[in-house]
Amino acid sequence: MGKIIVTGGNSLTGEINIAGAKNAVLPILAATVIGANESTIFNVPELRDVEVMEKILLSLGCNVKKMGNMMWIDSKPLNNIKIPEELVREMRSSIILMGAMLSRTGEVIISYPGGCEIGPRPIDMHLKALRELGAEIEESHGFIYCKTKGLKGCEIQLDYPSVGATENIILAAVKAKGTTTIRNAAREPEIIDLQNFLNKAGAKINGAGTSVIIIDGVDKLRDVTHNTMPDRIVAGTYMIASAITGGEVIIKNIIIDHLQAVIAKLKEAGCLIYSDNNSLKIIGPKKINSIEMIQTLPYPGFPTDMQAQMMALLSIANGTSIISETVFENRFKHAEELIRMGANIKVFGKVAIIKGVKELTGAKTTAKDLRGGACLVLAGLAAKGITEVENMYHIERGYENFHLELKALGADIKKVD
Repeated sequence: MGKIIVTGGNSLTGEINIAGAKNAVLPILAATVIGANESTIFNVPELRDVEVMEKILLSLGCNVKKMGNMMWIDSKPLNNIKIPEELVREMRSSIILMGAMLSRTGEVIISYPGGCEIGPRPIDMHLKALRELGAEIEESHGFIYCKTKGLKGCEIQLDYPSVGATENIILAAVKAKGTTTIRNAAREPEIIDLQNFLNKAGAKINGAGTSVIIIDGVDKLRDVTHNTMPDRIVAGTYMIASAITGGEVIIKNIIIDHLQAVIAKLKEAGCLIYSDNNSLKIIGPKKINSIEMIQTLPYPGFPTDMQAQMMALLSIANGTSIISETVFENRFKHAEELIRMGANIKVFGKVAIIKGVKELTGAKTTAKDLRGGACLVLAGLAAKGITEVENMYHIERGYENFHLELKALGADIKKVD
């Protein structure tokens, strides 16, 4: 499965450019099937999850060409309504193809999704919303069969501002008859990027980034070119890499507004952060301050996708920190791996108490999920000795050339297949 080997102790210095966002590009790629048109997308990151989505598009009959960070998709030849089970199991985001395929063909067969094991992420909200739009859905033998004689706009009140459910509704409603209103919609920047992509293609969507999104159905979409937004979670991860090593790193091609919750907590931890239009400089402190409380919340709160990386930093802070995970139930699997490295962490349900230690020591560890894998690499950068992180395929799902980027900043790191 491959592993990353890190020898700790080097301060990171230099500059890094942030690639396109995984969580923005996946729903945009799903959206390319809706219009029977050509889509050209730039700033597409080289990630395992993007490869899986590319395979899904090919399996549906689309023509796909990828050159570097550009991807061209022609969805006119689409001729299949079943999404291959083995690909869905690899990546949870594949579930957003339900809305896109209902929009395009009025029918889709998909199995229950896989992805990171970070607790139950039921898709009941997705199914309930699609039914409200006029889809008939049957579930049997691990498969979901959806079909519709025509989707109709309606009012949808989400019980929770779920990103995936919000995206699925947008994708389904783009060509539905009439107007769809989503209340308590997720406000993540990636949803604004999806709205921008679809509106360029001729959709009529307003309100992304707020809790009320209004979609007026259109009859057809046109060819479109789009540049994917930068990945705020990747940017946050490199910020913590600088912080945990007492480094000095300049992070370029970012949207500062997307990082405010992370910036605030890193300043609390003692980091110096200077920012201008689309870049920032982060200087790690000599001694990291503990943080009284971090609570993960939907955007614009502190992102659940940054919780693991922050735990690595706080494990060597001066004092005791508390992290409360409110978004996913089973998202502290990295804690037991950090404990192998000498961290003092106690987990009580959805709360972790981290008592900072003087230093971490290298150990053999295993990535249990994407962000947990990144957390262990960060811990390894600061640890005394050699850290091995097994199952690095998790990391490759969301970070482009992670070990090479860190090496360019001065880390002693290598990948072993």
